[in-house]
Amino acid sequence: MIYVDADACPVKPEVLKVAERHGLEVTFVANSGLRPSRDPMIHNVIVSNAFDAADNWIAERAGAGDVVVTADVPLAVRCVATGAFVSGPTGRVFDETNIGMASAMRDLGAHLRETGESKGYNAAFSPKDRSRFLETFDRLCRRAKSLSAEAGGNS
Repeated sequence: MIYVDADACPVKPEVLKVAERHGLEVTFVANSGLRPSRDPMIHNVIVSNAFDAADNWIAERAGAGDVVVTADVPLAVRCVATGAFVSGPTGRVFDETNIGMASAMRDLGAHLRETGESKGYNAAFSPKDRSRFLETFDRLCRRAKSLSAEAGGNS
């Protein structure tokens, strides 16, 4: 299963393309604004506007062998802890080797913004980011399918 933190996710079309190629189900989770699909492999979940509602929904369901797409580092921390494969929309992989540093850097950035030491500007999403995401996401989907096959699953 693929879970996508879909609010403001710039790579939804890429997720669908790769998921279809691998025959994997996709669940988009957002507070609003998801385009309906007739494809039985695509699910849309609209959660409340409560703080972290989409993150909580994904974190409660994602587990070992699932793939999660999110730019949210705290959600990535929770999903990595369950054994899920996690990628940001720029193709950055979050795993047990780097999630601690990613979390610490996020916290440092938040502190610097709060104290006025940093303006907190993020780089614009680029075609290179999209390309890197496609490569990373395809690799994670292959790993998820391989893990499922080893476990005797059929996804």
